[in-house]
Amino acid sequence: MKKIEAIIRLSRFEKVRDALAQIDVRFFTLKEVKGYGLQGGEKMMYRGSVYDADYIARLQLDILASDDKVEKIVEAIAKSGRTGEIGDGKITVLDIQQVVRIRTSETGTAAI
Repeated sequence: MKKIEAIIRLSRFEKVRDALAQIDVRFFTLKEVKGYGLQGGEKMMYRGSVYDADYIARLQLDILASDDKVEKIVEAIAKSGRTGEIGDGKITVLDIQQVVRIRTSETGTAAI
């Protein structure tokens, strides 16, 4: 089992969500995150004035998957999340030792 963490642009979320739905990924956790990278900060407009923010607002998706689905999921996120500009995000894949579904006590892949 793997955990896929993807940090993506807010503007690409709907495309990523739709791409994941096409390959039967129907559940993931979503969080708003802030970071700093090669892109530096972003320019933000508030009441007609432009401000430089020291951070970049992004979304982080956390997806649990069986080993055989990981490559499809990574490919779907990368294709749908790509704009070609600096700041498109990152995808990391981590090993998961155990998953337990609280409601039924199922473990392993059955709990995903």
